[in-house]
Amino acid sequence: MTDKIFENKRKIHASVKKIFNAFEDPALLAKWWGPEGFTNTFHIFEFKKEGIWSFIMHGPDGVNYKNESLFQEISKPNRIVIRHTCEPFFTLTVTIEDVEGGAVINWHQDFDSEKVARSIAHIVKPANEQNLDRLQALVTGSE
Repeated sequence: MTDKIFENKRKIHASVKKIFNAFEDPALLAKWWGPEGFTNTFHIFEFKKEGIWSFIMHGPDGVNYKNESLFQEISKPNRIVIRHTCEPFFTLTVTIEDVEGGAVINWHQDFDSEKVARSIAHIVKPANEQNLDRLQALVTGSE
């Protein structure tokens, strides 16, 4: 692992199918995507290989963050690869494994630039955990 890769792993007491659906359904994804306090407005959401995902993340401080991504790979129900096509550039690979009592989600975020990754690590590390917290709350019904 290098300084440009951030990995998170979480066991969630929900089915692989339910977790995958939280990515696949834009109404559900908009509810949990992003760190605590953020909301989303999706403009384009083409959940298919080479599909475009264009949206605004609205920060709790009122700042809007434009995001553009491309779904590079979708292997239902276990793998999603998302290429963030605006700064900061990264590839997010999400895998979902069936385990006893639920599923394990693996979140592998690989930034193009080690320098950029190091400069925003203090934001990315807690934000990724908050993202998984919000996903977990949604799929386990504790939101």
